[in-house]
Amino acid sequence: MVMVRERAKGAGGAAARQRLTVQDWADAALAAMGEGGLAAVAVEPLATRLGTTKGSFYWHFANRDALIEAALDRWAESRTESVITELADEPDPGERLRRLFLRATRRAAEDPLEVSLLASAADPRVSAALARVTDRRIGHIAALFAELGFPEDEAHRRGLLAYTAYLGHTQLSHSVPRSLPAGPARERHLDAVLETLLHPAGTSGTTPDVRQSDPRHRAAEPTTERG
Repeated sequence: MVMVRERAKGAGGAAARQRLTVQDWADAALAAMGEGGLAAVAVEPLATRLGTTKGSFYWHFANRDALIEAALDRWAESRTESVITELADEPDPGERLRRLFLRATRRAAEDPLEVSLLASAADPRVSAALARVTDRRIGHIAALFAELGFPEDEAHRRGLLAYTAYLGHTQLSHSVPRSLPAGPARERHLDAVLETLLHPAGTSGTTPDVRQSDPRHRAAEPTTERG
């Protein structure tokens, strides 16, 4: 996650405060959620983080609830829809699946936001956002398995398995990080998870290595997957 930097107080006065957008406030709220959960979303501390006043907040939002809703919408867009869009030009569904899995697990390991949102699932606003985003993510992953030739029911089952693997990695990366491989071993481990998910139903043999699906991406991959 791109952390929201504090804006210099007094620089530009009221004009600078008006330049703050709904997205600025939503990003600041997401940063606060990642650091301290839903309770950390408070107007005055966020205004301080952004180098502005409460007046800027009320310029954009009626109340705190509206900010939380905007932040959750921003999370869904930046962590799901934009990632799907960024990878859409990759024609090989196997390579797209691999890049998605590597990117998502790396980002979730570096940023506590996903774990924080899962821990806040008792809040109806968060639970609704989690349900919406989870359905979207599993549906997208299942569609990739369908593109690889799996029947619809099997594609959905494997999409669900892939997503539970992602969530497991996310939780472990923050609670017991030493339990997961690091460095180059991490990528080999994630490739092995994908290869297991790509096995034909009812077989124990190996399928074509997902890493070899399109050699054009091998050299560029270390920089492509960051962020």
